[in-house]
Amino acid sequence: MPKRVDHEERRAQIADALIRVAGRRGLHAVGMRDVAAEAGVSLRLVQYYFETKEKLLFHGLQHLTDRFTERVGARLRAAGTDPGPRATIEALLLASLPTDEEGRTFHLLYSSYSILSVTDESLAAQPFLQNPDAAEDALTGLLEQARASGLTDPATATRTEAISLLAMTATMGTSILVGQRSPESALAVLRHHLDRIFSTTEGPEGGAGHI
Repeated sequence: MPKRVDHEERRAQIADALIRVAGRRGLHAVGMRDVAAEAGVSLRLVQYYFETKEKLLFHGLQHLTDRFTERVGARLRAAGTDPGPRATIEALLLASLPTDEEGRTFHLLYSSYSILSVTDESLAAQPFLQNPDAAEDALTGLLEQARASGLTDPATATRTEAISLLAMTATMGTSILVGQRSPESALAVLRHHLDRIFSTTEGPEGGAGHI
């Protein structure tokens, strides 16, 4: 009896191959044939599941987002059962920094998708993420929780601080990627700004731990 094909598993296999080869060569240089070779399947099979390169890119972005969500979840679990607002914020921001190979791939490909969406009409016509403000909203909510608990200045502009932290982390991620800054120095800058925002620390270390 022939083995039953799990189509979602096959699509995930191809999307993982896209992420791997794009992480090495850059998203702009990846073709469907390259992805097929990386996945160990035929070009016809890739075309069967995705039809066009644009559809493959759309699915690849969603798959990348799902994997990043899992990475964030792992960081949060490592921070403990009740880490508090500051440690949670630190865990969320650290997950987006390219401090390991997976983080490097995430940062490179998210940046590549952003750049491609500027010049690729089909990619620009799609929502870059289902909820582009999700991270900003999450950080704003955590800062509001901290303010209500007396952990920050009552006058803290939570939305503005959330935007600033995300923008700073994204910029530092790029500086790590190109070798301008080390992960350790980026972490020091991040904690400097968190020390500025938070008037007290949470727990013995006041943070989410090591990189």
